[in-house]
Amino acid sequence: MRLKQAAARMADRVLDPSVVLSFDRNGFRRHRVNFVPGDLDVDLTGRVCVVTGANSGIGLAATKALAARGATVFMVCRNPARGEAARATVAGDARLVIGDVSDFASVRRCVGELPERIDVLVHNAGVLPAERSVTAEGLELTLATNLAGPTLMTALLKERLSGPDARLIWVSSGGMYAETLRVDRLNKLDGGFDGVKAYAQTKRAQVVLSEELQRRWPGIASHCMHPGWADTPAVKTSIPRFHAVTKAILRTPEEGADTVIWLAAKQPPPEGGRFWFDRQARTTHFGFGRGTRESDEERARLMAALEGWIGRPL
Repeated sequence: MRLKQAAARMADRVLDPSVVLSFDRNGFRRHRVNFVPGDLDVDLTGRVCVVTGANSGIGLAATKALAARGATVFMVCRNPARGEAARATVAGDARLVIGDVSDFASVRRCVGELPERIDVLVHNAGVLPAERSVTAEGLELTLATNLAGPTLMTALLKERLSGPDARLIWVSSGGMYAETLRVDRLNKLDGGFDGVKAYAQTKRAQVVLSEELQRRWPGIASHCMHPGWADTPAVKTSIPRFHAVTKAILRTPEEGADTVIWLAAKQPPPEGGRFWFDRQARTTHFGFGRGTRESDEERARLMAALEGWIGRPL
């Protein structure tokens, strides 16, 4: 076993920089050789988890895994029919709450239906639209769904997440590696629109936000992760060409959700404020061209912008 693990680590050093051979299903299967046996052999009875975008893909896979370990899981879904159909597939205590994270009024209603104590909050809901659209709050839809709405939900639930083992998990994307944080572009409402860039910008912003919340709210472990390339309905509909080309090497939703489940369940808990991929803390920047590191001033601009958009301090 040790020889196999050593060989896998050596292969990781050679193959992971290629991205393709890391983010795909083969990367997951190579990485899992070094997973710690028993990390997910845990009893989550009594734990309360909230998962957004829980009706399909990674959100549903995470819901099923957490409920199977005894957790009570509140599934936040936008569509009642699809949400109920998904809930019916979960073996365990799963409860449906209707909420659209892009709509601030819906977020507030949803928060009102969630329990008074929450142990784990998983921000998984996301969109990658082909065309620009604007929400009732005047926010571009990608920004509202992937970043501003979840931030509002987190702020409203902060006191309920104040337990000794509270965990906040942001499902980001490996696409964020290609983008430098530019706060002035997050809510760009004129000019050309590139859905992939808008998505990647919000995912880069999630990484920075998670680190900043860990610094500001040390009592809540804030984690950010990316799932690799997983074969989910969202990928198929949002980036169909990518899906068609890579379908043969995409991870299953369960493989994509593995690190979410690990971050939610592992004891002792993983260190907060880190960026995770396949149960390992990873760098948040690769050495692409001019680099993607944001300045301290840009990080401060992000937090100020978020506070302005949601109308609350963080």
